[in-house]
Amino acid sequence: MRWDEDHESRDVIDRRGEDDGGGGGGRGPGLLGLLPLLGPLLRSPIGWLILLGIGGYYVVTSLGLLGGGGGSRAVHNDRAPNVAAGDPQKEQVSFVSFVLDDAQDTWTKEFAERKERYQRAKLVLFTNRTATGCGYGESATGPFYCPADQRVYIDLGFYKELSGRLGARGQFAQAYVIAHEIGHHVQNLLGTEERMGRGASKTGPTSASVRLELQADCYAGIWAHSTAQRKLLEDGDIESAIGAATAIGDDRLQKMSGGTVSPERWTHGSSQQRVRWFKQGYTTGKLESCDTFSAREL
Repeated sequence: MRWDEDHESRDVIDRRGEDDGGGGGGRGPGLLGLLPLLGPLLRSPIGWLILLGIGGYYVVTSLGLLGGGGGSRAVHNDRAPNVAAGDPQKEQVSFVSFVLDDAQDTWTKEFAERKERYQRAKLVLFTNRTATGCGYGESATGPFYCPADQRVYIDLGFYKELSGRLGARGQFAQAYVIAHEIGHHVQNLLGTEERMGRGASKTGPTSASVRLELQADCYAGIWAHSTAQRKLLEDGDIESAIGAATAIGDDRLQKMSGGTVSPERWTHGSSQQRVRWFKQGYTTGKLESCDTFSAREL
């Protein structure tokens, strides 16, 4: 992907290295690193929900793991990213900043064409654990979006697991992660989850949770379509995004946990479904093509 390697974003907040308390010392093994220990737990319907791919907020809040109310909150002096030469994550910070701004510029234009105003989300970089508008978030959750404060949260260490344990390599796999989370922000602005109703199903191959996640995949595809139109894509980029969508399918994660494939426990959709809806957005570039809630087949 062609991008500005010195890009800085006013919408990125840097909390890396902060001690938020209660998180313990050092970075844990992360979600995928815990798979061998979670095997027995993941064989139960409730236990499986702990295993998140991308867009973890919708599943986490259904279990109360981020505790939307009560509890202590850390006080932050939110700052812009430190992208000095000595920062070992300088390139990743600049890349995430570029993708964030590019995706949001795309949605700003999309909303404007519909005579609507797009409200930009913030992206918070953190280490291990951080306070959010939805309660405390942890690295093990993976990247997630909190609608209460309209922020995306990511520990950049997640990308090591994405390319390592999950085998989804390439910069555009990383870009897909950010674009997917911004897709959840678009849903929030459009009131998608609110229109679903509180009684919406949380698990299952055709559940509301799966439809939300697949729609966010489709929205990520719309942004990818935009990058192609502007000739930002390079050879292998779309294949890289498809690799990421494949890697985080519920069926694949269930197999990695050592269990059987159980569609009734799905919260994000199968690898095939995630790839299909990303391609749908990428091929059409149209918001209307991402209506997963009216689709008979996902």
